[in-house]
Amino acid sequence: MERRDKRNYYLDIAQTVAERGTCLRRNYGAIIVKNDEIISTGYVGAPRGRRNCSDLGVCIRQKMQIPRGERYEMCRSVHAEANAIISASRNELIGATLYLVGLEMSDGSIVKGSCCCSMCKRMIINAGIDAVVIRDTKDDYRIIKVQEWIDNDESLNGTRGY
Repeated sequence: MERRDKRNYYLDIAQTVAERGTCLRRNYGAIIVKNDEIISTGYVGAPRGRRNCSDLGVCIRQKMQIPRGERYEMCRSVHAEANAIISASRNELIGATLYLVGLEMSDGSIVKGSCCCSMCKRMIINAGIDAVVIRDTKDDYRIIKVQEWIDNDESLNGTRGY
């Protein structure tokens, strides 16, 4: 039996975490790993105490036909990356790696070309995380060095979405 490579192992866990999400559109799972230890996890869901879209039976962004990557202020949920970051201390996050997987709720497939939104990118930068690993297919992923987001600040050229 061949062992799964370590990055896909962590992405598999993040994908399982994504299945806990409560979004009707797309669910993401994030895990943060440092020194081969899972520091924290996070999935998409409404803030504690508020009703989730899955409970309400409506996604306001979907209802308003807001495209992917835009108008996140209209979303009821806290993103997976943010939930994982707020569940750990900054000291644990410095130098860590965040693993991210998105699932389409319509068919359960992996979200193609996924990336963190601009708000999550800022939180990841400030948390001191070094790299983000994003699943593209069951076996393929991209590794993004967070320094790239610092050096190529999309907020300076008005880039929207992901």
